[in-house]
Amino acid sequence: MARKFLYIIIGLVVLVFAVLLVLRVYAEDLTEIAFVPSAKFTDQPRLAAASYDDPTMWLARPGMVNDPSRWLPSNYAQVQARETAATDDATRPETETRPSPAKVDAAVFFVHPTGLVSRTNWNANLDDDASRQRSRLFVKGMASAFNASSDVWAPRYRQAAIGAFLTDAPEATQALDLAYRDVEQAFDTFVKRIRPDQPIVLVGHSQGAFHLRRLIRDRIAGTPLGQRIAAAYIIGWPVSVSRDLPLMQMPACKDASSTGCIISYLSFADPPETAMLLRAYARRRGLDGKEVGPNPEFVCVNPISGVEDGKAAAKDNLGTLVPDLVQGTGALTSGVVPAMCGPDHLLHIGPPPALDMGPYVLPGNNYHLYDMTLFWSNLRADFSRRVAAFALKR
Repeated sequence: MARKFLYIIIGLVVLVFAVLLVLRVYAEDLTEIAFVPSAKFTDQPRLAAASYDDPTMWLARPGMVNDPSRWLPSNYAQVQARETAATDDATRPETETRPSPAKVDAAVFFVHPTGLVSRTNWNANLDDDASRQRSRLFVKGMASAFNASSDVWAPRYRQAAIGAFLTDAPEATQALDLAYRDVEQAFDTFVKRIRPDQPIVLVGHSQGAFHLRRLIRDRIAGTPLGQRIAAAYIIGWPVSVSRDLPLMQMPACKDASSTGCIISYLSFADPPETAMLLRAYARRRGLDGKEVGPNPEFVCVNPISGVEDGKAAAKDNLGTLVPDLVQGTGALTSGVVPAMCGPDHLLHIGPPPALDMGPYVLPGNNYHLYDMTLFWSNLRADFSRRVAAFALKR
């Protein structure tokens, strides 16, 4: 089954890579032809009120058999000591021992990125087995960085097709709104199922991050839930300093022990070509409903150091998750990929890393598909550290 999942995702990413390469070489105008659905958008009814009470509506949740979020890299045990040591001792009294990485007390709500490449559908069908399996692989590679908690929840949702981010047609907004309704409904069920005093950590990548921005504005900002957010990892979609943060009522994480704050970044190797990214970003308005403008400033928190606008050397990278495309697994390699938040508000990782990550880097040295796996171990340590700091502050 793992191999089947792997082959599906390889096919998907190769398709994305190949088409984006053609677009870059030949014509930007071909973008819509390649990705944007040609079908008319058809709205779908809201899911039944109790839909997310059904365990099958979750890709990951406590007690699930074969939960992909419980996966760990093949050599995780060898790097675990460094990861644990990276948890800041200043966040707990000297007499207190380090917590086991398997006992982080926070409920994690993870929203997976886009796995739908379709010109015939604006939104994924929940009955589509291929889309579901691709989403499970995203949970395996990304949400697993947070499985030091036993409470990792990842909903299935009627995700918008990738083309929704490549056009400003009204159908794109309708598709994203439909997907968001599912995420919002899943979150409400998640909150009901966890302990009423339990810290919450939000994690999303790409489309998942896009929806979490809105979720924070609509469901969390200015409510008692806001006091329970230990951290929000809004990765792979820009968070505007002026258009988003004021309505989210959460700051960027200033340092490695900040809590109740946002970690966000977008990864590029040098030299970066960012025009395609910025055009996609400009198609979507900020949370305040206004256009983001031609020179937007967005949040960059360094995933290695945990510091806003920070810089970190490769030696401090605790582990990049390098996939094994033959076996359908992966292993960690430490000390290879650096990270620096640049004046362009992007996360620069230096020259393309000398790692066999597969041929899936997007045009322009865009490491979007690897935003989280490049820093898998550091994100894991960051999560443990911030939750520990949050517990002390409470």
